[in-house]
Amino acid sequence: MNEIPDNINKQTILVIDDAPENLSVINALLREFYYVKVTTKGADGLRVAQSQPQPSLILLDIMMPDVDGYEVCRQLKANPLTEHIPVIFLTAKIHMEDEQRGFDVGAVDYIVKPISPPIVLARIQTHLFLNDQRRFLEYQVEQRTREIALTQDVTIFALASLAETRDNETGNHIRRTQTYVKLIAEKLCEQPKYAAMLTPAVIDMYYKSAPLHDIGKVGIPDRILLKPGPLSEEEYEVMKTHSKLGANALIDAEKLIGRKNNFLQCAREIAMWHHEHWDGSGYPDGLSGENIPLSARLMAIADVYDALISERVYKGPIPHEVAIQMMVEERGTHFDPEMIDALVAIQDQLRQVAEEFADRITG
Repeated sequence: MNEIPDNINKQTILVIDDAPENLSVINALLREFYYVKVTTKGADGLRVAQSQPQPSLILLDIMMPDVDGYEVCRQLKANPLTEHIPVIFLTAKIHMEDEQRGFDVGAVDYIVKPISPPIVLARIQTHLFLNDQRRFLEYQVEQRTREIALTQDVTIFALASLAETRDNETGNHIRRTQTYVKLIAEKLCEQPKYAAMLTPAVIDMYYKSAPLHDIGKVGIPDRILLKPGPLSEEEYEVMKTHSKLGANALIDAEKLIGRKNNFLQCAREIAMWHHEHWDGSGYPDGLSGENIPLSARLMAIADVYDALISERVYKGPIPHEVAIQMMVEERGTHFDPEMIDALVAIQDQLRQVAEEFADRITG
């Protein structure tokens, strides 16, 4: 029968000290309770701290010839792979300013040599417990944050889908348009002009708020919203109010929060202005050029592309190539020229999205 290693299930302690006799003393004290790694050089300690099994705690001397303990601790705390490991200084430096510097570079404790074994063991146990509790709480917060974000996303999608059902459209329209927005934005951010504006976080916010672009259609009468033929001039004016209806609903939601909310602000911009035209001929406010929010300009392209290639009560679907050409012809009039260029550059990806989330007619 194979012998079970005595370090199994033990937490790992890394000891960094340039004096072999000190390492022997600490190793003898700890090995009954912990799996102990030792090194006499600070540079080696930095490497060992990243190796598996990673230490649960590090005991660190200060006065070492290659890299002193302060610098080792600073580098440990600057590295995402090791910043979570608690560091206890174990040193002969007794002055208050030395101790303060140790805490300043990120240590959790400072023990002066010669050591008292009960104190060292008690301090190690305390900081291991505190670190475990901290990491457990961080895990719980992360899980709760993910749950809240998922609930928000699902709720938004459900509300947007409810609005779309009144327009004889499906949740697939939402999936398609929000994905178009994301893909076009990712292409644009390759340009220096947009790199700072279209960060991954901003693009994700656009993606998640895009489904609310037509939420205001819940306020449009069925006789207009579902009319199979062309709208009269009067009916079209009523239809155009959906942009302000949606924006006002989102403004009211923001007021309920009582403070500025970036997500709701973005959703409001998209709902209000995704029918504006680059040349100022759109609605509701006749905005033009870059006065139209970036989010709304992206949504305008995504929404029109999907409307062209999709079947509606008043028209049949238009082939992808024809839809792209029609939009290119409105480059600089209806649409932001740079966004049309991005659209053309990724048109094969858009076609794939359209096919993946195509409306499946049954019955």
